[in-house]
Amino acid sequence: MPPASNILNLIRLGRMNYAAALALQLRAVERVKVSREAGATEEFLFLVEHDPPVITVGRGGERENVLASAEQLAALGVELHEASRGGDVTYHGPGQIVAYPVIDLAARGRDIHGYLRNLEEAVIRVLAEYGLAGERDAKYTGVWVGREKICAIGVAITRWVTYHGLALNVSTALDHFDLIVPCGIRERGVTSLEKLLGRPVDMDEVEMALAAELAKVLKFAGTAEADEFKIKNEKLKKK
Repeated sequence: MPPASNILNLIRLGRMNYAAALALQLRAVERVKVSREAGATEEFLFLVEHDPPVITVGRGGERENVLASAEQLAALGVELHEASRGGDVTYHGPGQIVAYPVIDLAARGRDIHGYLRNLEEAVIRVLAEYGLAGERDAKYTGVWVGREKICAIGVAITRWVTYHGLALNVSTALDHFDLIVPCGIRERGVTSLEKLLGRPVDMDEVEMALAAELAKVLKFAGTAEADEFKIKNEKLKKK
């Protein structure tokens, strides 16, 4: 059953570097744990575009799947970070909506696989709003259109509170994926909403559609925009 609060606090960060966004997630994780113990769980959804671009290597990742040298990454202004999420190597950058749900899985049956399927379902529903058929692959977590990946998913969980999440390509610079073997999958490609539609897409529109669908699949009554984390962390954003 969902927690009693049943409202997903939505925090739209705009463009922010990876380390700052991670720091906010970790603060939110602790807040969820404390509020759960107090009997009034607060849960959060961070939406962000990572700028500068970043390559992250997950717990199961292979560093050889980062194809670019440190010098090449520096010349392109692309950061490299180890990540506590599951999965392999992925890329985040402007034009990509990264969603970080910080929620209490203890109140949702402690079902990690079900949670991953819910993340996929939210993206599939958003793509359907644009007339696109998103698909799952039984072998790989994420969402695909044909043989090309449009959404990567990798999560971390501590005491049944989630962080990290999903990355949906909207107008992402797809050539940056040439710097890596995306998610360690060599035989598939990547794509974006704008590439598939052949036209510009409003990022705010996609963000709000994604937030709404995530709230639905995670069985929240709705979302409420919450600025507290953003207001208190403007210095982090500017680093």
